[in-house]
Amino acid sequence: MSLRHGLLEDAGILHGFGTRESSEPEAVLRPRQVHGVTVASVAAGKVQPGEADAIWTAEPGVAVGVITADCVPVLVAERDGSLVAAIHAGWRGLAAGVIAAALAVLRERRAVADRLVAVVGPCIGRCCYEVDQPVLAALRPRFRSALDGALVPTRPGHARVDLAALAIAELSRTLPSASVGRLTEACTQCDPVRFHSYRRDGPRSGRLLHWVTSPTRSPSGE
Repeated sequence: MSLRHGLLEDAGILHGFGTRESSEPEAVLRPRQVHGVTVASVAAGKVQPGEADAIWTAEPGVAVGVITADCVPVLVAERDGSLVAAIHAGWRGLAAGVIAAALAVLRERRAVADRLVAVVGPCIGRCCYEVDQPVLAALRPRFRSALDGALVPTRPGHARVDLAALAIAELSRTLPSASVGRLTEACTQCDPVRFHSYRRDGPRSGRLLHWVTSPTRSPSGE
């Protein structure tokens, strides 16, 4: 069964964060993810997007999504459902600014920050995600002091990193804190019953699909 969050549910946004047991909704459009910052859009005609790590739509009834197996999924929506987006953010995407790139595109499309809500879904937690100095060095320029708060030093040149905390820090640069949520107790590596994890299972790992839909509006717009 897919996981849901109150911020999106309260706004009436259809969505789901994937688990091993969740069923995939019909015709979810998702990009070919490459750990970059390209933002794809789905307009009328529902053309399958190309390479990108974020995808958005303002088409009523269209579902967009991303897949993960430890990386951070973020679902974003305007409170009235007029547009929705899904973002895939591994450490490379976080360092490069994929979340900021997606929010910038939404705001170019007249999305207002105060009307957006965003939720960070299940990903590998700080309890499990140890990285080396090159990864920390790549994250430092973008996150600076926020990175320090997301780290637990382990051995020389290594630390465990809270990727979800970094995603929240990035979202909070644009959105009010009350509009940013996180699914807690959802470490993909710690929980083999609910989640796939590349770190735990290697190349044989499955993938989790995270999706969001702009609600179908009546012809009158009500």
